[in-house]
Amino acid sequence: MKADKPNENSRRNFLKKTAVAGAAGVAGALGINAVAPSVVPEKMVFEKNRSFWSRVLPSPNSPLNKDLDVDVAVIGGGFTGLSAAYYLKKNQPSQSVALFEAQRCGNGASGRNGAMMLNMTDDRFLQWSGEPELDKRIYELTLDNIGRLQALSAQLGIDADIEQNGALQVFNTKKDAESGKEFIEKIKPHGLPFAYWDRAKVAVAIGTNVYEGGLLDPGSGQLHPGKLVGLFKAAAENAGAQIFEGTPIAGVEEGETVRLVTADGKTVRAKALVLAANAYTSKLGYLRRAVAPFFDYVGITGPLSDAKLAETGWKFRIPFNDSRTEVFYLGLTKDHRIHIGGGLADYEFNNGITDPSQAERRYQELRTELLRIYPMLASEPFEVCWSGAVDMSLDQTPSVGRMGKHRNVFYALGFSGHGVNLTSVFGRILADLVAGKEADWKWLPYLNRLPAYIPNEPFRWLGIQLATEYYRLTEFK
Repeated sequence: MKADKPNENSRRNFLKKTAVAGAAGVAGALGINAVAPSVVPEKMVFEKNRSFWSRVLPSPNSPLNKDLDVDVAVIGGGFTGLSAAYYLKKNQPSQSVALFEAQRCGNGASGRNGAMMLNMTDDRFLQWSGEPELDKRIYELTLDNIGRLQALSAQLGIDADIEQNGALQVFNTKKDAESGKEFIEKIKPHGLPFAYWDRAKVAVAIGTNVYEGGLLDPGSGQLHPGKLVGLFKAAAENAGAQIFEGTPIAGVEEGETVRLVTADGKTVRAKALVLAANAYTSKLGYLRRAVAPFFDYVGITGPLSDAKLAETGWKFRIPFNDSRTEVFYLGLTKDHRIHIGGGLADYEFNNGITDPSQAERRYQELRTELLRIYPMLASEPFEVCWSGAVDMSLDQTPSVGRMGKHRNVFYALGFSGHGVNLTSVFGRILADLVAGKEADWKWLPYLNRLPAYIPNEPFRWLGIQLATEYYRLTEFK
């Protein structure tokens, strides 16, 4: 049965049939997409995390200082890599596992995101896919993972500020609100817990009347990303994984035994390799055409007084995002800081990941949007702002699986800004795949498949600019 067409302005419909599809269209029209020349090698650059969340990241471990032989090598010290290392050791204590992080754990998107802990995957969250039974199974998988996070936090005594108060997708237009009502009618017979809230109910919950309504997922929530990094790092090390920070991998040589070479010349030999670098994966020479790194931006206020928070009317501590294509999202921390992220995102030519030149302008745009929603915060400046690269896929879908001539290279990527919860689900799946338990995940549509092809430069950059400009003219008037 063919799936119904999803809402035009779905949650992050940013690349789906738009930005990079524009690039594909340009390249295809020229008839040279398939033979696009290679671009110059990507720079191995890792900009420092300056986010609010980074203030509580765990102290970094020492770099690798000698050659090493292990059963499994993991590249990437974010949620995906740390959770994979944890589950690899937890499930098979006898195998040796070593994780290599170029900077420090949580330096990438895991330590820079908007802290929304959402269920499902970005291509299915709060939009009709036409496969409700599969949606329900994916929802239950991710909901179960939140329970696992809470249990791990209690077990290790490390509080990650996990709050499962639900999450709202709010509607900027009446058309979006009508689409939300239609979605609820379609999904209602299938047992998913989503609910439609009218304009008044949304205003009671978050204190602003600028939205036309919203959809609630009561199983989602928010957390402190920096503390979650600390939780998974502690869990992985307690289970016996070795973690080396300040250890960029400069080269990968595949074989029955994978050979890694660090930037300072150390050699690591492993029976299996897990790629958990997400937006940075192409720097290793892998999966360049599966995702594109987009820069997202976040700003956070200082702690609000009880009186000022009451003035906003934001009750129940429910985070929310709007229904624009380039979505804004907001959250409220336990110490009463309001953070806002998203809005206009940027792509730098050739998968660039250095601090973008538009950053200061984007921070001002975040400020403008925050005051549109909560004008009473005019006297509450941002305490800190930051940017970070998100691994966006063409069709909003993630991917997890194995590849390579020897079938011993494993990967997970394409979370498309929806990874705070999902990454550790995929970390657990990666551990199962390494252990040969692929059959357990055959039902998952993201297994052993890659997101839609993204063309090479210059078509990638040109198409993204054309498509994003269209949305900015229509949605940010």
